[in-house]
Amino acid sequence: MFSVMRGKNRIIVMGIVLSVLGSVAGCGASSAEKQVDISDIAPFVQGGGEAPKYEVPVQTPNILVDQNGFRTEDEKVAVFRGKELPEKFYVYEENSKKPVYEGKLVKSGYDARISENTAIGYFTDLKTEGRYYLYADVVGESYSFEVSDDVFEGVFTDACKKFYINRCGIALSEEYAGENAHSACHTALAHLQDNVQTEIDVTGGWHMNEMADRDAALGCKIAEDFLLAYEMNGTAFSDDMVIPESGNNIPDILDEIKYEADWLLKMQDPKTGGVYGAAVTDSSKGGELFTYPVYVTPISMDATIEFASMMAGFSYIYQQYDPAYATTCLKAADRAWTCYFNNQKSGDSTAVFKAAAQLYRATGNKNYEDVLTLYFSKSDFEEWFYEDEDIFLGSVTYLSTSQNVDVDRCTSLMKFLMKKAEKIAADASQSSYLVTKVGGDDLLKMLYDMRCLSVTDHIIYNHEYTSIIENHVHYLMGMNPDAMNFVTEGTERAFPVDESKIGIMNDPQKDALLLFMLSVLRQ
Repeated sequence: MFSVMRGKNRIIVMGIVLSVLGSVAGCGASSAEKQVDISDIAPFVQGGGEAPKYEVPVQTPNILVDQNGFRTEDEKVAVFRGKELPEKFYVYEENSKKPVYEGKLVKSGYDARISENTAIGYFTDLKTEGRYYLYADVVGESYSFEVSDDVFEGVFTDACKKFYINRCGIALSEEYAGENAHSACHTALAHLQDNVQTEIDVTGGWHMNEMADRDAALGCKIAEDFLLAYEMNGTAFSDDMVIPESGNNIPDILDEIKYEADWLLKMQDPKTGGVYGAAVTDSSKGGELFTYPVYVTPISMDATIEFASMMAGFSYIYQQYDPAYATTCLKAADRAWTCYFNNQKSGDSTAVFKAAAQLYRATGNKNYEDVLTLYFSKSDFEEWFYEDEDIFLGSVTYLSTSQNVDVDRCTSLMKFLMKKAEKIAADASQSSYLVTKVGGDDLLKMLYDMRCLSVTDHIIYNHEYTSIIENHVHYLMGMNPDAMNFVTEGTERAFPVDESKIGIMNDPQKDALLLFMLSVLRQ
């Protein structure tokens, strides 16, 4: 079911001189590459011209490359692995099977962490658009890829469009949804789980999984990532993503967030201000997925505080487009905040810090600032900044507020941010695959790292940070030990060939973080 300018506007922290802006850890050795006329070099085999036929096991090629491709002016890189690695590699044009480029392998060595001999090959100077593959003696061929200035465009559009395709409660037409078109789903009134006699309208929102469930806390987290991506990289988001709201002079990403916000407002209990946890489909009586009855889980304090945070953030961004709706969201956020504190304490969840930062930025109310101060005063706050996503996001919001802030506090936060970014950059530079984490089934930590680097890159643009973000995109699209494209369908080895793995675009939280990364590269 769930098929689911370079920013000129930098965050300005008033009065801060960022003496912490040192050089970034290098992200790779010199490419040792050159553009050559391959016809002038010795033939690869007797009678020469074409590469020798080499049977590379389909599941495990030893030249690992982004199967989607590279933009013409960007750095282009592949990972080579094998006990014996040659000194050179070649790039072949796919249709003609003719070599067009020669490069040298660099950073050769044994990586004990992944028990592999690896090397890296750069072919950045290959700028002619077309389809290619790599070849090297001993290790064989890579999967094919494209060189084009448009390689990220379709991926970015698809990543955005997944959320439209997974809208609940409305009919999706072929004009906008293509083969995913369907009639309106889950339009009947839902029932409260703990009081089945009570009916409630919770139509709308995003399906989050193959059972078409909708989760309030998760929806808020995703929407917050969208909001931050838009705030950091606004020019990457257009009003022409081909959804019903396109052309309304509001960026489509904000239209998408509003669709979720409309549903979230329905999930808030009008009496208490608390937010119900989820709208869950009930398959126990059989039938079709789109007509399953829906029940609403009890009010959740986690959902309530996440709601307070996201709605406050959305009100802040959306006020320039619809002040009345933005005010509705802000009032709802404040009611959720009050409900949370009627039932919980400020230290019960670090999401309180994030919500306080959003509400303080939107209102300037001292009550929210007092909660921020309480957290800032904790002895282990710096450790939390590095490890806790809510503390990190709340700190970024505090740095970007136009309300009165503590300059010394902002200086400390910038030092923490730079230290975290430098650690990420150093980890990537020391990796055989140029990324922070190699292997493992959970890509979420890697995506969180790239969100941090994206934020830092926005504040103090650094080309090396951008290259690291790009290398992580290449990793996700095939330059990984599985030689698996975890993002897009239709390449030679994409995620559907392995049923144990799910594509990133089929996981809404990861899809939102991927969109964040791609928005940096579209600036």
